[in-house]
Amino acid sequence: MDLITLPNGARLLLNPVPDTRIASLGFFWGAGSRHEKAAENGAAHFLEHMSFKGTRRRDAACLAREADAIGGQLNAYTSKDHTCYYIRCLDQHLGRAADLLCDMMLCSRFAQEDVEVERGVILEEIDMYEDTPEELCAERLDRAVYPGSSLGRPVLGRQSTLEGMTGTWLKDWQREHYRPGALVVSLSGSFGQGEVGFLTQALSALEPGPAPKAKPAVYAPAAVTRKKAIEQNHIIWAFPGLSYLDERRYALILLNSILGGGASSRLFQEVREKRGLCYNVYSTLSDHADTGIWEIYTAVNRDQEGQALAAIRDTAARLAQEGPTQEEADRAREQACAGAAMSLETVQARMNHQGSSLLLQGRVRSLSEILTAYRQVTREQLRDLAGAMLQFDRASLSAVGRVSPPEFYVQQLGLKDISGKNRAH
Repeated sequence: MDLITLPNGARLLLNPVPDTRIASLGFFWGAGSRHEKAAENGAAHFLEHMSFKGTRRRDAACLAREADAIGGQLNAYTSKDHTCYYIRCLDQHLGRAADLLCDMMLCSRFAQEDVEVERGVILEEIDMYEDTPEELCAERLDRAVYPGSSLGRPVLGRQSTLEGMTGTWLKDWQREHYRPGALVVSLSGSFGQGEVGFLTQALSALEPGPAPKAKPAVYAPAAVTRKKAIEQNHIIWAFPGLSYLDERRYALILLNSILGGGASSRLFQEVREKRGLCYNVYSTLSDHADTGIWEIYTAVNRDQEGQALAAIRDTAARLAQEGPTQEEADRAREQACAGAAMSLETVQARMNHQGSSLLLQGRVRSLSEILTAYRQVTREQLRDLAGAMLQFDRASLSAVGRVSPPEFYVQQLGLKDISGKNRAH
């Protein structure tokens, strides 16, 4: 793997993969929703959409036709921490694919008529998430536990903030946030010096400037509910997590697997398999550079809600008090090692791992380093971390459905009663 750092701060990461005919190219910008001011909420995601609406050389239909003409897979995503645009194609078409992606990144036209059309598309996307209780529950949790922080605001933005965004405004926001110091371009697979030279020249033309900074966020325990006329109550119970820069995250990944990471996990076996209280129950990690959340999710009929929550609480409490067994630790470690290796099997996966790791963590860990980190975690470390993380007086909750007031869940789960934050909306 080779890293080229240009004078303007842009970084080009090259990972040739032998015996493949595939190339995958991605632009990773350190500009996500957490880099927005309150009145700018949704700008990063809106900008992502507009990058597909045409450039000075190609309109939106032409971009789509050219990508399809080379058999390319062109897409993008926006997260709270960054935005990524990528294309995958046969190596013989990489030159055209690189030209297409660079054109989108550097020469989008931001026509006002396109802005009006795409605003409507995004508002429909927001409505889609509103109709997805699991997503709505998670969004409201973030807003509650990161009060007043950009990390608590939705990636898609809100109608009130999107309405004021014009083509000129979005172009200015891009110029301010898409700086070369905040850019990693990751290229993986089969490529030659011609494509490397083209990308180097294109990136060198970017005007130097510092990477945008995000204000640190601080977790605060909270309990919120939202009434919605649906069959199941969707509930997320959360604990403070770890930053993705914390070296203990490998141990936490193993703990998450033990608690609710799969079919053999404690939550799945206890709440679903033994008691039949729900169809879906799992735990997951949501981490950022400065903070994180460890979440437990379930969807349950209201009549069985109390039993399910009690079972979840008891399961988490036992893990906090006793830690995992050696068999659980070994099983989780093998799952994590296998998952890490399998996740890097494809050219696309390598490109994404390398680009996001260098941008967000400042380095790219090899598979060997990752496997070593997992294998060095001991059962005693897992026990101590479980006790430190699963602190019920620091827990939070978000519930959507035919739910009770927040105070009910605070009492049911034995959470700390946070004055002024336990409100239903």
